[in-house]
Amino acid sequence: MSIIAMAAGPRLRSLFFPGDLWDALASLGQLRLPPDDADLSDVATFVRLLDGAEVVVTTWGCAPLSEEVLAAAPRLRLLAHTGASVKAYATPACFARGVRVTQAGDAMEYAVGEQALALTLALLHRLHRFDHALRSGVHWAAAKTAPPRRELRDSVVGVVGASRTGRAYIALVRALGARVLVFDPYLSAEEAVELGVARVGLDELMSSARVVSLHAPVLPATVGMVGARELALMPDGGLLVNTARSLLVDSDALLAALRTGRLDAALDVFDEEPLPVDHPLRALPNVLLTPHEAAGTVESRRRAGEIVVAEVARFLRGEALHHEVTPELLDRMG
Repeated sequence: MSIIAMAAGPRLRSLFFPGDLWDALASLGQLRLPPDDADLSDVATFVRLLDGAEVVVTTWGCAPLSEEVLAAAPRLRLLAHTGASVKAYATPACFARGVRVTQAGDAMEYAVGEQALALTLALLHRLHRFDHALRSGVHWAAAKTAPPRRELRDSVVGVVGASRTGRAYIALVRALGARVLVFDPYLSAEEAVELGVARVGLDELMSSARVVSLHAPVLPATVGMVGARELALMPDGGLLVNTARSLLVDSDALLAALRTGRLDAALDVFDEEPLPVDHPLRALPNVLLTPHEAAGTVESRRRAGEIVVAEVARFLRGEALHHEVTPELLDRMG
C-alpha cells in the first residue's frame, strides 16, 4: 500500500479534510502524520515524515523539496499542495527527479473573487469610513461625513491580471453592471471578448477606473508594478483592492498616497504578516483591512481537499492529473 505523508498539523488537516474527505484520503494509502507540534519547516523533521512515502500532501509552512530532502525520500513521486502557489515547495530538483506536482488553486478562485467583490462594494459605499467613525466615538453628524458614495453598476472597474481569481471577480462585477478594463499581457483578444472586457495598458487602466482590483501573480515583471507614478494616475476618490500579493504594490508609496486621503484601499495582503499592531495602516479611516483570509471560506477549503484527494487517486491509478504544474507553468505562477 502506498504511503501518503500528510505535511500539516491537526488544525489544517481538519479544515481541508473534514470527516468524509479524510476517510477518502485514508482509503488511498497508509497515512503518515507528523506529531501535532512538529515544525515542518525543519528539514530533519520533514525528512523523517517523508521516509518511504510516495506522495506528500502539503499545506503551508513546510520545508521545500530540495535536493537534500529528495535524496532522503527516494520513493517520493507526487507533491500535492492544498494551496495555489507551490513555488515555495516545488524546486527544480523535483522536476529533475521526476516528482510530479499538483495544486488546488482552482478551489480558491471563487472565494477570493467574492471577497474582492465584497471589498469593492464596501469601498464604494464607504462602509469602512462609517464604521471607523462610529467606533472612534465621533458625533453622529460627523460620522455621516464621507466622500461621495457610488454604485458598482456602470462603474469602470480595472482588473490587473486575468488570473483565476481575476476572472471570478470579473464575472461577479459584470453581473452587477460594472464595465471592466483588464491589463494582462497574456490575455488574448479572443479571451477578452469571451470575458466581456476591454484590454488596455496599465496606465490607461489606472487613470480610467473608479476601482482597481489586483489579481496578478508575483513575477519579476510584476513586483512593484503599482508604484507612486501609477497611484498618482488614479482619479481623486479612486479605490484600490488587493487580495493578491502585497509585492505587486510599492507599500511605502501606497501608504503615502493613503495618508493624503485622496484614495481608499482594501487590503488582504501585507509585506509583513502578521501586520504589526502599531502599523500606520491600522489607524487610517480610509483603509479596510483583512488578515490574509480571502480564500478561507469553508467551501473553498473543502473544494481544495476534494481536489487533492481526487488528484492523489488519479496518480495512484496511473491516470492524468487535472491540476498538474509543469516547470513552464510554475514560471508564470505567483
